[in-house]
Parts: sequence; C-alpha cells; structure tokens
Amino acid sequence: MNWPDYAILAVILLSTLVGLLRGFIKEVFSLAVWAAAFLVAYTFAGDVAGWMENAIDLPSARTAMGFAGLFITVLLVGGLINYLLGKLVESTGLSGTDRLLGGVFGAARGLVLVVAVLLVAGFTPIPEDPWWQESRTIERLMPMVRWTAEFLPEGVAEHLEFEPGDEEPESEAVEEDDRAG
Repeated sequence: MNWPDYAILAVILLSTLVGLLRGFIKEVFSLAVWAAAFLVAYTFAGDVAGWMENAIDLPSARTAMGFAGLFITVLLVGGLINYLLGKLVESTGLSGTDRLLGGVFGAARGLVLVVAVLLVAGFTPIPEDPWWQESRTIERLMPMVRWTAEFLPEGVAEHLEFEPGDEEPESEAVEEDDRAG
C-alpha cells in the first residue's frame, strides 16, 4: 500500500466515524439542508438582490450577497431543526440503531467522495503518475469510477483518461478468453 491507499482509507474511515457520532437521521437531514440551502439561494438570490439596490451599487455583489445571505440563513435554520431532531431521536431510545445506520451512511458518503475525486483526477495527467498506478485501492475503485463516468455528458466524458491503469487486469481477461474458447 502507498500513500493514496492510506489517504483513501482515512477519508472513508473519517466519514464513517462522523456518521457514527452524528447518527443517520442527523446525517441525512444535514445533507438535505445543504441541498435546500443551495436551491433556495440559487432560486431567490436575484429577488433578495433587488432589496439591496440602494445599499450596494454593483449588481453582481448584490446577487452574491443575496445568495450568501439566503444560503447561511437556511443552514442556520436547518441546523436548529437538526439539533431538535437529534434530541427527539435520543428520547425515543433509537440512538444505537441511528448511529449504526449513520456509520453506514458515512462510509457510503466517504466512498462517493473518493470516487468523485478519482473521477476529476481523470481529467488531469495524475493517473499517469507512479503512485496512482501502484495504488491497490485506486485499482479496486476504478470500476466504480468508470461506471460513474458513464453518467457524464459525452462531450465531457471523452476527455477522461485513466491510463495505464485503465486496462482490465490480465488474469480476468485470460479467464474470459478461456471461457469463450
């Protein structure tokens, strides 16, 4: 194992630990709050910017301030609701199950994050580096990365290169040839 293997495992373990500590309900609700904050800020930033015409001259600054203000407000309100939800879960006695499911959710979130980073790295020369090619963990995750890449638009996906670790392992290719023949 080399340093990317340890880094990948650390990301997944850290995310799992955070999920265990916070619990499933808080983790999922937190993710929903972030999505809602972005959606609300994106949708209504222009409206809020209109309220600041007399205070801020630059239209782009008004829009940025409107976006940031809405985003932070939704995060604060969502955080308060999330805190109350956590207290409710504790009072029901489901905190053990909630934390276990939170750990599973955290591990999945960590894995998604790692796959996303590996996918983005495919747009750079990084996959040609020796540490990438020697990583056992990256090799194991490449099928997930390739599967994820199938959902990218054609014009984007064609720029991905995971050379030389992009080939199928020889042992599997030989087994497939033996079965076919």
